Amino acid sequence: IQKWGLDKSLPEQYLYYLWNLAHGDLGISFKTKRPVAQDLAQYLPATVELGLASLCFALVFGLPLGIMAAIKAGSGVDHLARFISLLGASMPPFWSGLMALFVFYFKAQILPGPGRVDARLIMPPPITGLCLVDTLLVGDMNAFADALHHLILPSVILGWFTLALICRITRSSLLEVLRMDYIRTARAKGLHERVVLLRHALRNAFIPTLTMLGLAFAGLMTGAIMTETIFAWPGIGRYAVESAANLDYPAILGTTLLIAVIYIFINLLVDILYGVIDPRIREA
Repeated sequence: IQKWGLDKSLPEQYLYYLWNLAHGDLGISFKTKRPVAQDLAQYLPATVELGLASLCFALVFGLPLGIMAAIKAGSGVDHLARFISLLGASMPPFWSGLMALFVFYFKAQILPGPGRVDARLIMPPPITGLCLVDTLLVGDMNAFADALHHLILPSVILGWFTLALICRITRSSLLEVLRMDYIRTARAKGLHERVVLLRHALRNAFIPTLTMLGLAFAGLMTGAIMTETIFAWPGIGRYAVESAANLDYPAILGTTLLIAVIYIFINLLVDILYGVIDPRIREA
């Protein structure tokens, strides 16, 4: 009690916490009996790996789908894109995750169940904490294939909602840009349609998508609580759930602080990328 200042008044306890925080001390977890910073460092790489995989899935499928929907507005591709967006935005991850496990793991048995890797697999010593990177660094392709296999279902379930947002925002912003006068001017100059689309239209239409991507990636990094719980993924989302269930206040405060730092950092990164993409913002 004296070590953490719990025998003092509430204002003094708060100042004591801020003093420890300034020195990188987030407290000791009631459950694990370890420093919270050490726990977060252990759980964060799994969330980073899952978040990056989910974002890649959303970008690879959502961005082209949104572009095609804008170019062929009113066509079958546009209707398909809107249906996929509606489906992805309306299905909660706790339901879609359970259904995916039931269909692909329990019934079809073509994808592995919960967990980051097979329990019988001997993983190499952690280097970065990212299973895919660590297995590649040591050249263990069997472990790499197993880790990649386990990553498919949770990344698809987590990235489906982001895919829907990317598709919808890309379509709406690109449709608006394609109606601008400078697009008609570029076409009147005889430029190829691909050049008009990629160099003039898509670059200007990507600003709203980039804004959404920043918030979505921060959400993937911090808000994967239901997905990590359903798939037994050892990330900070699952750590937060276990901390709340055990009333582990230092761990809850540390996780909340980490989430705030992630949001601030990603928003700063998005602001910097604005200037890279749009010269008007960079000159301003």
